[in-house]
This record gives sequence, C-alpha cells and structure tokens, in this order.
Amino acid sequence: MAGRKSDFTLTKLDDLFSTQEQRDEENLSKIRDIPLTEIDDFPDHPFKVRDDEDMAQLIESIKERGVITPATVRQKEDGRYELISGHRRKRACELAGFDTLRCEVVELNRDEATILMVESNYQRSQILPSEKAYAYKMRLEAMKRQAGRPSKENGVPLGHDSLVGKSRELLAAEGQDSLQTASF
Repeated sequence: MAGRKSDFTLTKLDDLFSTQEQRDEENLSKIRDIPLTEIDDFPDHPFKVRDDEDMAQLIESIKERGVITPATVRQKEDGRYELISGHRRKRACELAGFDTLRCEVVELNRDEATILMVESNYQRSQILPSEKAYAYKMRLEAMKRQAGRPSKENGVPLGHDSLVGKSRELLAAEGQDSLQTASF
C-alpha cells in the first residue's frame, strides 16, 4: 500500500465559483484586437517611429496581410493599455486607416515592461546611438530596482562589486556592447 497513487484531487476554490466558460477563457491566449484609441505609447519610449520608406512598406504589408505578429501591451489600472512593443505596427495601422491593433496582453510590472520594451527593440535594423544609450539607461535602472536593496544578512560591499556594478556587467554581457561603450 505504500507506493499506491490516488486519483483523488481537490478542486481549486476559484473553480468552485466560476463557470466552465470563464475557466476556458482564462486558459486561452490573451491575444485580442484592441481599439487604437485605448492604447497609450510606452512612457519615454526611446526609439523613434519614423514615417519613412520602411514605414510605407509596413503599411502595405499590413493592408495586404494584416498584423502578422501581435503587438505586446499590458493593461493599466484605468482599463487602458500601455504599448510595450509594436509602436511601428500601431503607427502603420493608424496610417492604413485601421481602428484596431492585434495585441498580446501580458501581465508585467513597470520594470519588467521596461526590460521587455528595450529587448524587443534591439531587433530593429536601424537604431541610433542616442536611442540605444537611452534604452540601456532605462533597462539598467529597471534592473537595479528589481535587484532591490541587499539585506543585512546578504550585504554586498560597496565599490566595484556593488549591485550597480553587477547590473552594469549583466547588461553589458547580455547586450552586444562592451562596458567601455556603455558608459552611464
């Protein structure tokens, strides 16, 4: 009897007070067509959206095929959405005359959203040095806030091995730039 498994499982409390439809909805991917008027740009977004030849090509592509890769948004406390990645797709939809943007709704705090926004924009083919520097600064600040303050039991001596130094080293290692070029 010692190695016998039981088929008995307890129902979660939330499942007792929700319908099957609600439970199925929660398991679905959170990709939705969201009205452009409900989507706010990311505050202090360091990457510029230009109405250039690349934008004209993106507009034509969206007119022909729609938005292939959904933008990424997070829902704000007021019910509106904050755009994390997809600023060019949003602008192209506006210029193409669309009313909505296909988006994936994710649950992230401000720092997680900042890091994701910066990482998703590194994939762009043309990034100005000033955009890259500001993005690195935003990401470093978010990483430092996530690290938090060391506790008394887990103190880190001040100096080069401080949390700031470690965050800078992590950022430089993850990016394509060296510590010398990432001077902030």
